[in-house]
Amino acid sequence: MRFLSSLTVLFAFFLTISPAFAAGDIAAGKDGAATCMGCHGAPGIRNAYPVFRVPKLGGQQEQYLVVALKAYQSGERSHPTMQAQAGSLTDIEINNISAYFNTLAGSGTVERGGGDAEAGAAKAQACFACHGQGGSKPITPMYPILAGQYPDYLSHALSSYKSGTRNNAIMKSFAATLSDKDIDDISAYFGSQASPLSTPVNW
Repeated sequence: MRFLSSLTVLFAFFLTISPAFAAGDIAAGKDGAATCMGCHGAPGIRNAYPVFRVPKLGGQQEQYLVVALKAYQSGERSHPTMQAQAGSLTDIEINNISAYFNTLAGSGTVERGGGDAEAGAAKAQACFACHGQGGSKPITPMYPILAGQYPDYLSHALSSYKSGTRNNAIMKSFAATLSDKDIDDISAYFGSQASPLSTPVNW
């Protein structure tokens, strides 16, 4: 309960400093996303080290994708390939690419991964405050849809917040309380939920 109260305070603070977003040009974003599709348009392709599947971006929230790309630019997120890719983009290109991926919603497959999805459902209750019930309807466009995402990618993301290789005050506070099993169980739960996320193979 104390964690949920702290989360509410942090969430209110971040809403007061949220940047304004300009809608992207979807047609231009399709052209700009050609390089991205080498990985994000190949279902199940894996990052080499650490090993996790490249996340599904089709149908993801446009403003969240902008936030994520800018986090790679700033070093808030650490990943050599993504930092290099994002570092070459202008703000306009980021907005366009994000708008394009948002239009590629589909009916992606769901799975549980190696965790216990039933146990994860109980452990994920705190996540619903920001990501919505089941992780499918975040309460702000800047937060990602978690439902239907690859469980191993979600485990990687949570572990990165816990270790500090991703730097976000809200997520670091939450992930710090989790064991490795908690992380795998929560990831299994969200991965098993139906959502619009997909890997856009026909683009």
